[in-house]
Amino acid sequence: MIIRIGVLGCANIARRSMIPAILQLSKHFELVGIASRDGAKAAVFATEFACKPYSSYEELVDSPEVDALYIPLPTGLHKEWINRALAAGKHVYAEKSIASCEDDANAMVDRARAQSLALMEGFMFQYHSQHQQVKDLLVSGAIGQLRHFSSSFSFPPLPDGDFRYDDALGGGVLLDAAGYPLRATHFLLGDEFEVMGAALHHSQAKGTETYGSAFLANRAGVGASLAFSFDSFYQCRYELIGQTGKLTAERAFTPRPDFSPRLLLETAAGTRVIVAAADNHFVKAMLKFYEAIERAEERDALYGEILLQSRSLAVIKKLGLRSRESVQ
Repeated sequence: MIIRIGVLGCANIARRSMIPAILQLSKHFELVGIASRDGAKAAVFATEFACKPYSSYEELVDSPEVDALYIPLPTGLHKEWINRALAAGKHVYAEKSIASCEDDANAMVDRARAQSLALMEGFMFQYHSQHQQVKDLLVSGAIGQLRHFSSSFSFPPLPDGDFRYDDALGGGVLLDAAGYPLRATHFLLGDEFEVMGAALHHSQAKGTETYGSAFLANRAGVGASLAFSFDSFYQCRYELIGQTGKLTAERAFTPRPDFSPRLLLETAAGTRVIVAAADNHFVKAMLKFYEAIERAEERDALYGEILLQSRSLAVIKKLGLRSRESVQ
């Protein structure tokens, strides 16, 4: 079955990565059209990708020619447009974070579940094959029993006026960079890790949270330390420390499709560099979306990821705000 898909918005990630991935999967998807509130911009995108321009979001959402929507809009616009898309009977793949708060995420999942619609949050990094290699090494005992996990996703300040500084559009580091190490924790180590503590810095100059950290743990006493920032030296990695070694993914979240990331396995015998194969996680994420459209068990798994992610982010926010108040 070919899924007819439309793109709701002309974001850079859509042009650079996701639309090319959709076009590569011609046996799975047909790109029907692209919508923008700026008709001229929609026309430019549609010409570039040989599809139909839609001069409003409403026109694409309501189109009977479309089965599914990819939504790369800012998080602050998701509540309206994801819910409208689901109400119109469309499967939805939306960029992270899928919702501005836990209640909104719960409502989206409830609506999608009731209508047997796929709803997926765009953390495509987890479909890169390097992470399966990490899991295989852990299972094989390459570093012994796990003792600690740490991960960071941080980058220098964004340009003034960037929408990620605008809370009305779902801005702030928590709904952006923080999501990656948080998702990595649960994706690699399991759902039982719960948020135990957090810190968030609110920038008066930027008007939103710009960096922070969180600590998660499971009942076995294994901890996970996360760092995230819009205002620091670039970091895009995670480390797993075990009884007998350490395993590091150097470019965990943003490897280009033509880039071969390195894994470092350190033990008493020395350091082994494992060069992972180049992989297109955008294509693989779209394949996962296709599977969720076709199979209920895949949809349920994606619902669970959304609920766990949104619940954990809500706890980080609550504890982070509390910690900030306690030091003022």
